[in-house]
Amino acid sequence: MTKQILKAHKVRLYPNEEQQIFFAKSFGCTRFIWNRMLSDKIEHYKNTKTELKNTPAQYKKEFEWLKEVDSLALANVQQNLRAAYSKFFKGFGFPKFKKKDTATATPPTTKKAQ
Repeated sequence: MTKQILKAHKVRLYPNEEQQIFFAKSFGCTRFIWNRMLSDKIEHYKNTKTELKNTPAQYKKEFEWLKEVDSLALANVQQNLRAAYSKFFKGFGFPKFKKKDTATATPPTTKKAQ
């Protein structure tokens, strides 16, 4: 049996001002979409006892500033929320609303922050 060696590299980023703005918008919009979609799911379930299948695209019509960030970051929020919401019905804890001071995860993106 061969022994497998795993390596890791730690990288520290020093974004310029434009990149910092890009990251701040991405974090803020992903947190907003999570909280908004979760609250809409809760309200819909209270009223109809069925699960709401909402998408970030529905919110872009109402909140134009959501178009400024990467759509894949918002789509990943939708997938993560759907997974968390379905896990709740399998006996896990209820999804929590996200706070600004605890948002430490990096939103996945394909756009370059130049």
